[in-house]
Amino acid sequence: MARDMGPVLKKCRTLGLEPAYLGIDKKSNRTSSRAGKKVSEYGTQLREKQKAKFIYGVLEKPFRNNFDKAKKMKIGTTGENLMILLELRLDNVVFRLGFGRTRSEARQIVDHKHVLVNGKCINIPSYTVKAGDVIEIKEKFKSAQRYKDVLEVTAGRTVPAWLEVDHEALKGTVKELPSRDQIDVPVNEMLIVELYSK
Repeated sequence: MARDMGPVLKKCRTLGLEPAYLGIDKKSNRTSSRAGKKVSEYGTQLREKQKAKFIYGVLEKPFRNNFDKAKKMKIGTTGENLMILLELRLDNVVFRLGFGRTRSEARQIVDHKHVLVNGKCINIPSYTVKAGDVIEIKEKFKSAQRYKDVLEVTAGRTVPAWLEVDHEALKGTVKELPSRDQIDVPVNEMLIVELYSK
């Protein structure tokens, strides 16, 4: 499975992104060497796409597939649909529920078959959850020290309004599909649409 293993804080600096959006509470004191330089229109669009890919931990091909799927959807704009599809990925939902400190940890939890969706074990991080789905950690892992440590770190994190969570039972429900204004990701999706429509 291909993954981006580069230095996270360095990438955050390059993209002008706060590490907090990735679930990382470190701060980078250095500034990017490109700060203040004029960026072309294409460069701006590309940066937005790279930002979205980096935040959700998605590589180019699956990202493009999500874009094509968003384009075919009957309701809403392509850009908003793309953000909603990325937000509904199982690894992202596990992260949003506070069962993983970062999206990459949430992805690993899904990969290692710790997660049940509606009582069925799903180990595909890109699995798209639907409204009404119940996501929980398998019974045999609930008492593991790992989840006690994770919940200690994520306890203060706000769970989005479209999700409902019971931290004691390590269980969450997708109440409804999120709308774009419920997704607190600093990405201008219109620029991504412009980039792909060239």
